Amino acid sequence: MSDAVIDHTPLARLGRWAHRSRRYVIVAWAILAVGLGVFAPKLEHALSGAMWEVNGSDSLAARQIVDEQFGGLSSQSAVVVIHGVQTGIDDPAFQQAIADATAVLDAEPAFGPAMAAQPAPDGHTVMIQAGALVDPTEAVRAAERIHDAVGELSTAGEGGDLTVALTGSPAFWADFNAVNREGMMKAEILTWPVTAVILVLAFGTLAAAGLPLLLTASGLLASMGVLYGITKVTDLSIWTLNFAMMFALALGIDYALFIVTRYRAALHAHPDDPEHATGITMDTAGKAVLFSGLTVLISLSAVLLVPIPAFQSMAAGMMLSVGFVLLAALTLLPALLGKGIDRFPLPWHSVGDHRSARFARLAQRIQKRKVLVAAGAAVLLLGLATPLLGLATGMPSITMLPKDEQAREGYDLLASSFGPGGPGPIQIIVPAGADAQAVAEQVNATPGIAMAFPPQPGMAGASMINAISAFDPSSGEALGLVQTLRDTLPTDVLVGGPVAENHDLDQTLRNRAPVVIGVVLVLGFLLLVVALQAVIVAFVGVIFNLLSVGAAFGIGALAFQHGWAAGPMGFESQGYLTSWAPLFFFALVFAISMDYTVFLLASTREHFERSGDAAEAVEGSIAHTGRPIVAAAGVMIAVFYTFAIAGTLPMKEMGLILGTAVLLDAFVIRLVLVPAVLYLIGDKAWWLPHAIGRVLPNVRFAH
Repeated sequence: MSDAVIDHTPLARLGRWAHRSRRYVIVAWAILAVGLGVFAPKLEHALSGAMWEVNGSDSLAARQIVDEQFGGLSSQSAVVVIHGVQTGIDDPAFQQAIADATAVLDAEPAFGPAMAAQPAPDGHTVMIQAGALVDPTEAVRAAERIHDAVGELSTAGEGGDLTVALTGSPAFWADFNAVNREGMMKAEILTWPVTAVILVLAFGTLAAAGLPLLLTASGLLASMGVLYGITKVTDLSIWTLNFAMMFALALGIDYALFIVTRYRAALHAHPDDPEHATGITMDTAGKAVLFSGLTVLISLSAVLLVPIPAFQSMAAGMMLSVGFVLLAALTLLPALLGKGIDRFPLPWHSVGDHRSARFARLAQRIQKRKVLVAAGAAVLLLGLATPLLGLATGMPSITMLPKDEQAREGYDLLASSFGPGGPGPIQIIVPAGADAQAVAEQVNATPGIAMAFPPQPGMAGASMINAISAFDPSSGEALGLVQTLRDTLPTDVLVGGPVAENHDLDQTLRNRAPVVIGVVLVLGFLLLVVALQAVIVAFVGVIFNLLSVGAAFGIGALAFQHGWAAGPMGFESQGYLTSWAPLFFFALVFAISMDYTVFLLASTREHFERSGDAAEAVEGSIAHTGRPIVAAAGVMIAVFYTFAIAGTLPMKEMGLILGTAVLLDAFVIRLVLVPAVLYLIGDKAWWLPHAIGRVLPNVRFAH
């Protein structure tokens, strides 16, 4: 494609306009980032720790009935546990603690009047429950308000032996939010300096290294401000911020790296025309970034098919953040490009070194041993994916919290005093007019039920039976017991409570995973066909993405399910990966893999369009993109592994799996396996049926 033609392509025109109107673009982005960014610090405190329910499920229907007819004594109620090592329930100090804890609960308007203290069989523990009169998000905030007041009632270590702890779902999320904030702060403190060092090493100039950070910060600040505005209309999960920040940071720096690297090459060829160099850059690297961003948005949009509010808010928040970063990459970054990009050079800076001789030699070595290299890389990746054959998943357990957090302490005391199922009762709702006593007898006779209390009448005629299982609420046995009750009890009886809600979440994630994965694969393939104008290359790109996903999950299974990383990373192994990992992390890993796929194969397509030589196209693309791919991968790996080290267990899982996926994708698949396979396929890799070619838009990368 000639330079004259480039000047008239949409992205080239956009890049030239942004560069020519740089003052207006930069001022507009400054106003946008600052104006919306002032709300960013408020976002974390406006997010919800709840939202983990399945819309339309039996457990959610049961919770709504409990909230309406039984004073809010559902899974969202507050529970205070009081335990004395030597002090018994009848001791005056114990009775005073009960009175004080009851007063704290009664003083919080979000919770209803506290129930009478329920003693445990050991004579040293009581449970005080207060129903939630507000939605789950407000219940979590109420738990945060009374957290310290409840904790101050403990006398253990102060001359007494009473432990008083706030537990239950709102308390769990309140404590998790606090732990999560601390982990996020540590991750951010570690991430930015490490990222800056990698960028300086990659670019060789301080001016160029600062552009990716400026771009990403602008996009993130703007998106966080918009997310804060959304919280005024609807709830957003606390994990929306975690995942949006980590993902947008990594992708934003990637996009900036690709564009800035390409611009330096274009400026080297056209040193007297920075505007034209910007047009070339946006028509090549900018086009690849656009398709990469669209792929990411498509992958995340598939998660919206899961009817779980927390998931939908996380996906929507990440899409918004990625959208802002992509917009900044296509508008703000061209405005910032110019001759000053090579200011403040470092000793290893080399302006003209845009085709790496080292990576060209790597491509030549791969060509000589393409069969052996392709087979070896495939065997390695398949071997790393082997642990997937025994993959186990489950809902997050209380072990996500440190042992000294109140919600964890209270949970453990309930389990030890009331039995393993004590922290998560099963709530059976019998409709008005049905024989509640007969249902209670049937529940009591169900294997796995340790105890079922007599039916309690509700305000509108329904009855509730609280049952305690013999299993830990997060165990597979407890989830199976919920299904057993649903299969054996009358069809109009609802089985709810914390365990049932976990069961419905787990089953929904399992059932929707194939649908989401299928949608992501099909849409990703179609987008690659459009971008690369080739069917076989698009198919290879999608299949190889699956290899990186499988290998990363295999390592994740060893690290978390089998606990190999528990000691080094400082967590308690749950014996499984969280249930959302296969679905949610797949979408994220696939999106990241497509980032490198599009960038590498777009460059390969560019060389093939120019030369018509498939082998030269492979070598040229590796020589030109090897260094930025390695640099971009280094940044992503640093970001993800930093969150894995400093974050909570879900963040550790995500950080390790995504970081490992990037490591394998960049260094094994993109720089080794893809070149070897493209050498093997030759010109046929770029085959496109005429019937398909006639309906596709004409996308070209050569100039």
